[in-house]
Amino acid sequence: MSLREGLIAVVGDKDSVLAFKAIGVDVFPVDSEEEAKERVHMLARTHSVIYVTEQVAIWADMYIKRYKARAYPVVVPIPSASGNSGMGLAGIKANVEKAIGADILFDREDK
Repeated sequence: MSLREGLIAVVGDKDSVLAFKAIGVDVFPVDSEEEAKERVHMLARTHSVIYVTEQVAIWADMYIKRYKARAYPVVVPIPSASGNSGMGLAGIKANVEKAIGADILFDREDK
């Protein structure tokens, strides 16, 4: 299979991902670490953008790190229905710092 331009998927626990069906995103609920790793790896061959809940991002970290060196797929961590751990925002911060060499998003002193 080859990469299909424009296809978007979301992977995570059922409660977190089912709402994405309403906007036409390919939805893949997973229940275990092994299932999450396999699904992310398979979707990387067919989808341009893969949203993953923070738990799936932790489980499939090995694959996600490998994809960061490539243009596609773009893997984006999102909060789950159970809450936000800050992982997604930390990833954005790191990418901005890497791209421009400075922390322009959070470079402030707490007063």
